[in-house]
Parts: sequence; C-alpha cells; structure tokens
Amino acid sequence: MAKTQSNFRCTECGWTSIKWVGRCGECQRWGTVLDAADQAGPSRALRPVSIPDARAAQSIMDVAVDTVSHWPSGIAEFDRVLGGGIVPGAAILLSGEPGVGKSTLLLEVASRAAGAGARVLYVSAEESVAQVRLRAQRTGAMHPALFLAAETDLATILGQIDSVQPSLVIVDSVQTVSSSLSDGLAGQPSQVREVAATLIRVAKDRNLPVLLVGHVTKDGSIAGPRLLEHLVDVVCQFEGDRHTALRFVRALKNRFGPTDEVGCFEMTGDGIAEVADPSGLFLSRGTQQVSGTCVTVAMEGRRALPVEVQALVVDTKAPQPRRVTNGVDASRVAMLLAVLERRAGVKFGERDVYVSTVGGVKLTEPAADLAIALALVSAVRETALPHTLAAFGEISLAGEIRAVSAARQRSAEARRLGFTRTVDSDAGSLHAIVTVEFAAARNDRERELDAAF
Repeated sequence: MAKTQSNFRCTECGWTSIKWVGRCGECQRWGTVLDAADQAGPSRALRPVSIPDARAAQSIMDVAVDTVSHWPSGIAEFDRVLGGGIVPGAAILLSGEPGVGKSTLLLEVASRAAGAGARVLYVSAEESVAQVRLRAQRTGAMHPALFLAAETDLATILGQIDSVQPSLVIVDSVQTVSSSLSDGLAGQPSQVREVAATLIRVAKDRNLPVLLVGHVTKDGSIAGPRLLEHLVDVVCQFEGDRHTALRFVRALKNRFGPTDEVGCFEMTGDGIAEVADPSGLFLSRGTQQVSGTCVTVAMEGRRALPVEVQALVVDTKAPQPRRVTNGVDASRVAMLLAVLERRAGVKFGERDVYVSTVGGVKLTEPAADLAIALALVSAVRETALPHTLAAFGEISLAGEIRAVSAARQRSAEARRLGFTRTVDSDAGSLHAIVTVEFAAARNDRERELDAAF
C-alpha cells in the first residue's frame, strides 16, 4: 500500500510544506509549522442553533448608543495615551524591551487605581510575590486594596479572579502563562493564543479591564502570534534607552481613542515619574553660543518637542572620512552632506563628520533635515547660530525646502520657549538660507565683539 504523505501547515500564515521545518518559509516564524492532520481535528458538521429573543439580531437604528466611559488610572501621561483613561472591559497590551520599566509602570498604575477605591489583582508569572512587594515598597506603590499573586497556570489565575473579585487585573506577562487546554510550552503561539483569548473573554463577560504585559523579539515586534495584537483593544509600546532615564509610551492601536498621543516618563531611583512638559530635556544648558548647534522642533504624537542637533566637523588625512551619527539616521545625514556639497558649495570630502542629538532622543522625521544641515554648515564655518533661532523643514535632492506637517504648532511651541525666529520652507532654497543666515550670524558676532572691546 502507498504510504500516506503528511502535509505540514503554518498556523500563522497558512504556508504548507511536505516535511516538518522549524521555521516557516513565508512569515519566518519559529515553531508554527505543525502537521495538518493534527490541526484539522475530527470532522463534524455544524448545525444551526436556535437564537433566544435576548440575543436576536436587531436593526442598526434600534441599537442604543452608550458612551464609552474612561476612568482615570491616576497617571495623567498614561491616560493621555489611552485616550482619557481605562475603559471597563478593555484588553490593553503593553509591550517593550526587557528592563525598560513595563512592570514598574503597571505596578504604579495598580497602586494608583487601588488608592482610588478599586480592588486590583496583580498576577506576576515571572517573579515571586516577595519580589514584587520589594519593588512596590521601593517605589511607594503599597496599598491594602492591591492583591498580588504569582501564578503561571491560566486556570489558577481565573480562580484568583473569582476569589478576589477585582476591578482591574494585570497579568505580567502573557507569554509566561500556560493553559492545560493547549499543547506546548508557555510562550508558544498556540499557548499565547489560548491564554489571551481566555483572558479577553473574561474581560468582556465581566466588564473587567485587563492589562497584559507582552515580550518583544530581537527585531522589536511583539513575541507570539500576530493574532494577539488583533484580539486586544489597545496596543501600547514602551520605548526607551537603557543609557537614558527618559521613557516614551505610544499607542500603536486604540479602539477607544487616538493613536498619535505619546506619554513621557522618567525612570528614577524611586520608580517612574511623569514628565508633563518635556520641552527642556533635549536642549543644552549652556548660555555661550557654540558653533555646530541648531534647534529643531520635532513632533512626538501631538506634542511639539524642541530638540538640539549638534555637529562636529574635523579635518582628516584618512582615505575614508568617518561619518558617525547618534540619534539621527545615518543614511539621511549622508544624503544631506551630498546636497550641501552640491547645492550649497560646502565641502565635506576630507573631513570627519559627527552628528548627535541632545538627551538621547531619536529624530526619524524628515522635518529635522534643515536643522541638521545648518548645524553642519555652522561646524564647518565655525560660526555659531543665535540661540533664538529654530529651524525645521525637509530638504530635497534639488536643494529645495519642503513644507512639513504641523508647521503652525511647531512655530507656536518655538515661540513659547523663547525662539523668536524660525526658519522653514518660506525662507527659500537651501543655498539662500545658508547664505543669509550665516551672513547675519557673522554680523551679529562682529557687533558683539565690537561692543565687548
């Protein structure tokens, strides 16, 4: 008899193979290629179910419109990202790299919610109850209405929810919880799918908000199946550099509010603190004018943040001059160097170029092109730009300055912080801006020297 050939199929994207492989050839996921026979299960015909009157379909015109109510978590920056607060019955996923402060933030949220009169259940599947208490004692997140549990079994977590009857549940993390109804180890796609679906079903049935912590992979994406992001209502990403204390929380998906808000936090020895006005975090504190610096106004969500760009240009005899960047895109800086050399006549061929931002912030939008270009020219000509000048605009390969989004908001924020003059797309081409601005800077410097002597 001919041997029956098995087919293997990816549970994520449906890619098929005649033999088992550890990694899917289509979506590049690990551990998702399983035997199709095991996935199919017993073949059964579905029969229609009689619908009770309470669940009968109704006309869209007869559906009552209930306003979604947000209750504040006690942390204004976190509420800003969520769209006003936590919605009852919502499933919120917070992802981030290890050590960025996810558990510290959610423990603070749990303490604030408990202080507002809610019963909070904090389930830690990675640490013991004593370890969580030590962190809460260090950060001042102690409250009698905050209940801790160290569980990794989903059924036990559901029992804890029935016992405590909380108003808010936090699970840290969803990749470390396993269910006996699914095969495999904790963290595998089938386990993450089963755990997330069960917790979300509990949240919807009991009108109970659930906050889930999600791990990320090496490339920054959320670990587990892509279905996890589709199941939850809100997906938040916790960003930050280990070498700096500043942290950003931004919403990648939000069914109850906008996705362009950003919350700013600062990691301190006593926990995590809100930064209501981060405008001065990315500017140098010096009062003396230094060449090679220029201020731009970047948009982080709906916030306009002034960021100082610093450049250093040094002559070199090496055959390959160095191009070192920190906080800005290296390919973008290389393009600006070529445009400055071709369109503005500024030579960088035999010079090392170093470009960095202040405060560790990362500039990814093209609106910072003009500020980077002016900082580079300032470093080459050793002429300092005035402290009251801010620049923003996208530079094309033809040397034109293109308009950027939210130009009025950027200008208003610059004026609020004392920048009396802004340079943008209305100032003309790159060659004209370089000529006019540095001629004015030289004249101002000469007047200062004449006044000093």
